[in-house]
Amino acid sequence: MYKPGDVRVEEREDPKLVEPTDAIIRLTATCICGSDLWPYRGAEPVDHQVMGHEYIGVVQEIGSAVRTIKAGDFVVGSFWASDNTCGICTAGYQAYCVHRVLMGTIGTQSELARIPLADGTLVATPGPPDADLVPSLMAASDVLGTGWFAAVAAEAGPGKTVAVVGDATRSSGGLKSPGRCQTVSRTLVAVRWSIAW
Repeated sequence: MYKPGDVRVEEREDPKLVEPTDAIIRLTATCICGSDLWPYRGAEPVDHQVMGHEYIGVVQEIGSAVRTIKAGDFVVGSFWASDNTCGICTAGYQAYCVHRVLMGTIGTQSELARIPLADGTLVATPGPPDADLVPSLMAASDVLGTGWFAAVAAEAGPGKTVAVVGDATRSSGGLKSPGRCQTVSRTLVAVRWSIAW
């Protein structure tokens, strides 16, 4: 995104492993997040920024220190790269990892992407997913984690009622577990409602 309202597709060099904890993935699906729309509309500054932080794909190459994934694995990535080993990660707050990297600064609106801290950032699925599962996996890349964090922060749980205002997929993602709580949620976008519930 060059400036508000100015998005361009450009040829870039293929990413390479930089750290031994990196992986290179071939993107199978990626999408634009609502947070990408703020700078597009001019509500936030932007100047030649790469785009994308919601993504799934197939591992092409791993660094020498990567242990939990291998080339050929189908993976779901997180919008924050995290090591999943620091004290903050082990307490369940990977978005605040002391080594975190915002994937939007790397950009996943591409054919290939370098994923830092691959062991803590990428989750392998049991195999390649059916096409009808791809939208749900995309939701797991960003909105599920956001919703889960919101549910934990709100201390949602059995016997409680939680009101969700706004985007049902993002806000309700962490509240869908059986027995979690009663949820009152609304969105004006029908497709989001169908994905959320």
